[in-house]
Amino acid sequence: MKREDFDVPGIYAHPGFKRVVTVQGDVKFVFIAGQTPSDENYKCVAAGDYRGQYLQVMNNLDIQLKAAGATWDDVVFRRTFVRDVDEFLKVFHDPELPKYGDGRPPSTLIGVTRLSQPGFLIEIDLMAVVDPAAKAARSE
Repeated sequence: MKREDFDVPGIYAHPGFKRVVTVQGDVKFVFIAGQTPSDENYKCVAAGDYRGQYLQVMNNLDIQLKAAGATWDDVVFRRTFVRDVDEFLKVFHDPELPKYGDGRPPSTLIGVTRLSQPGFLIEIDLMAVVDPAAKAARSE
C-alpha cells in the first residue's frame, strides 16, 4: 500500500493539515479535507453569498480531485457543513448550477453555528475511490 499526502497549487496550504491524502493498493482512496470558500491565501470568497461560496468550494474541490487523479464520478462520500441549511438547500437544488458528477454520492448535511472563519458559510469534504486499472483501460 502506498500513501501520499499533498497540497495542491492554487489552493490554500493549511498549516495544520494536508489538503489531500491518497492511499493506493488495488484501488486508490482519495480523502479531501474540508474545503471552505477561500482563495489561495485563505481569504473568504463571496462573503454572505451562498451561491458564490458554493461555486468557489466546488471549484476548489474539482481542482483537488483532478490533482489526485480522480473525477466527480469517483466520489463515494460527501460531507457538507453549512451555517444555514435552508439557504444552502435553495442553492444546492438550483437547476442552473453546474453539475458535479451524478451529484448523488452518500452524503451528510450538517448545520453548524460557525466554521473556521466567520465569513465562511459552507465547508465540504470528500472521499473518492479510483480504480487505476479501469482508468487506464478507458483512456486507451
